[in-house]
Amino acid sequence: MAINVKLPETLVETAKRYGTIEHRSVPKQIEYWSQIGKIASENPDLPFSVIRDILVGDQEEPTGEYQFG
Repeated sequence: MAINVKLPETLVETAKRYGTIEHRSVPKQIEYWSQIGKIASENPDLPFSVIRDILVGDQEEPTGEYQFG
C-alpha cells in the first residue's frame, strides 16, 4: 500500500542526485537508504560493505542451486 509522506526538500534533492547516479527513482533511492538503515540498526557490527552486499544479493535472480523438492 502506498501512502503520501511529507519529506524535507533537502532529502528529496539529495535522493534525486544519488538516485540519478545509481539509476533509481527518488522513492526507490529513499527506500534503499531505509533498507540500509534497518539492516544497520539490526546489525550494528556489520560494515557498510557487507550491508551493501546483502542488498545486492537480494536483487539477484535465484540461480536454482539450492532447490528442494
